[in-house]
Formats: sequence, C-alpha cells, structure tokens
Amino acid sequence: MVMATDIVLASGSAIRAQLLQQSRVPFRVVSARIDEETITESLIGEGAKPRDIADALAEMKAIRGAARAPGALVIGCDQVLDLGGSLLSKPMSPEEALSQLQSMRGKVHKLLSAAVIYHDNAPQWRHVGEVRLAMRDVSDAYLQDYVARNWPAIGDCVGAYQLEGEGVRLFTRIDGDYFNVLGMPLLEILSYLALRGIIAS
Repeated sequence: MVMATDIVLASGSAIRAQLLQQSRVPFRVVSARIDEETITESLIGEGAKPRDIADALAEMKAIRGAARAPGALVIGCDQVLDLGGSLLSKPMSPEEALSQLQSMRGKVHKLLSAAVIYHDNAPQWRHVGEVRLAMRDVSDAYLQDYVARNWPAIGDCVGAYQLEGEGVRLFTRIDGDYFNVLGMPLLEILSYLALRGIIAS
C-alpha cells in the first residue's frame, strides 16, 4: 500500500525537478537557499573531504527545506566536482568557465552527487553517488569556442559543461551513473521511496 506523503524537493535546480517529474514522483519544490561558498570554505578549513562536503551541503538544504515545509519528507541535493582533491564550483563568468575547463583537460575528475532525505526533524537516509570522468586534451581554440557557444547555460554547471549537450564531446570516458552527472542519485532515491511504500513499486 502506498503511503500519502508530502514530498518536497529542497532545490531550485530545474534538472532535478525534471528528473522527479519524469519518474512520476509527486512532489513540490521549496527553495532552500544556503550560503554554499561560505559553508564550503569553512568545511575545507576543517579538513573535510569533498564527499563529506557534498553530503553536508545536501543535508543543510534538506534542513532548510524542512523548516519551510513542516511534516514533509524533504529531499536535499548537492553536487561537487573533485579535481585531485580541489573543489570546483559553478563558474561566475565565461573567463572562469574557460579556466576551469583548461584545468581539467587531459585529467580525470570526479562528480559527487549527494542526497539527504529529512523527515520528523532528522535525516532518514543519505547517499553520495560518484562518477569519474576523463576529459580529452582539448585545444584552447576549441574550449574558447565551446564557452562562447554555450555560455550562459554552462554557468549553472559545476565544471562548466553539460553532458546532455555539446559538453559530451569533451570526454573520452565516463564511469558511473548518468543521473549522478545530472546532480541527483535518482535510482537510489527511487529505491528508498519504493521501499518505504511512499511510491508504488
């Protein structure tokens, strides 16, 4: 029997909302803004690993969403890019996007997509999905043209690329779940909701 539950996505991400919509999960969006930059800098200063930072940011979004939607089952998500232990954030300008892409070319980096489900004032479930991506040794000329063609859309993406668009041409190999690339461990979230009887299975 499926339980009637108010499911909230504590994220302003259009792609995360789209993934849940396409999966026919009934939910509503409650924006949960946090100061990601300050929190991330603080955690880095404490020696936190990239995986733990992604998890902490997702939980903080879930907590903020739960405060605005009492009694709901709240899904908080966040994604970080780990390049050899250094974190890359969403680029603020075309110049920063180009610099990030140049720093990643010819190397392997990781995308860490965290989700925390919060209910009854406590985290009920958490998961961090990992994807490893190998970028081509792309020329400066191509990267400059790529940024010019795809800005400002890539400004919403850590690493300044969209695999669902031209960004796929930047890579030679991708190991991991595609949904984690998009910023949400969707299969694991759906499995949890189904096991709890929140969605039909």
